[in-house]
Amino acid sequence: MLIEVAQRLQSCLREGDSVARLGGDEFLVILEELSSNEEEATAQAELVVEKIRDQLRQSHMLGKAKYSSTASIGIALFSGDQESEEELLKHADIAMYQAKTAGRDTHRFYEPAMTVAINERALMEEELRQAYIGNQFCLYFQIQLDHQNNAIGAETLLRWMHPERGIVPPYSFIELAEETGLIVPMGIWVLESACAQLKIWQQSELTSGLTLAVNVSARQFRQPDFVYQIKRILQESGAGPSRLKLELTESTVLENVGETIEKMNELRQIGVTFSMDDFGTGYSSLQYLKRLPLDQIKIDQSFVRDITTDPNDAVIVQTIIAMGMAMKLNVIAEGVETEGQRSFLLQHGCEAFQGYLFSKPIPLDEFETLLNSRA
Repeated sequence: MLIEVAQRLQSCLREGDSVARLGGDEFLVILEELSSNEEEATAQAELVVEKIRDQLRQSHMLGKAKYSSTASIGIALFSGDQESEEELLKHADIAMYQAKTAGRDTHRFYEPAMTVAINERALMEEELRQAYIGNQFCLYFQIQLDHQNNAIGAETLLRWMHPERGIVPPYSFIELAEETGLIVPMGIWVLESACAQLKIWQQSELTSGLTLAVNVSARQFRQPDFVYQIKRILQESGAGPSRLKLELTESTVLENVGETIEKMNELRQIGVTFSMDDFGTGYSSLQYLKRLPLDQIKIDQSFVRDITTDPNDAVIVQTIIAMGMAMKLNVIAEGVETEGQRSFLLQHGCEAFQGYLFSKPIPLDEFETLLNSRA
């Protein structure tokens, strides 16, 4: 395969250009005698890049088997005197990874802003690792209510208490944690903390009936020991399994349906419940959905936001509620912010609610104060 790629690269180059294999599946091409005008040089480089990509897209016959491949290409323009060889290669490498991030089978030219972004990402990753080691994370709680306005539980939401930047919301770091694998130990910590809190709540009449919903990332759910870890945490904490609700996204549960069902059934046997988060935003198949051992579906806030003004959102929400009722699934709506939204949902059979109308996510002490005031 590597020999075939090398030969195709050579066929795309002009006399005087160079090509070499750096290692693995990475190749380096040096184009010489381009225009001194940046726009013209860019256009010349793109012509060669398109030839390379067209060549590499063609199937390869290796023995009797046919293989297909694509290339992610990073390009750094060089006028001859601003950068060292190492810097030039680094810039092309950075641009190549930007091409991969953009979806592969494409190309990107290096821009100085890319280095800034790479450095910021590296800094954030290191700070995130230090945050995990230094116990800088805490849980916030957002109350969940039934149709009679009684508290039935809460969703746990992770917050990063940065020593300099203050509270960092999850959308700023969860994706990075997922990419680096840090989401797995972080997810274990969230589950341990949530179950420890459930155990404490079990001692009080006011809180003994509450459930805690914990978001589980795709990477965490796919760990081979995921079921074991849940059982271990429940056993060590002494929390009642029926009070723990795991929230999974559509993409997570439908990635490998057979494995998903097996894991969910094993945990449901001990009492753990499951909710499908952000329902309606993915591409779930009803054929698969009916097989999943779910207890609840959660209407995404993007549909709830405009249900009183957008007929399309209103129809979507009504359909989700009706489908949930037909499949004997509890339905909860998130992002409820107005009485009008709550009335609409209530009128059409929604059984549970969560949103700023009742409370934003708040620290544990404030959450317990809220419960006491409602009681």
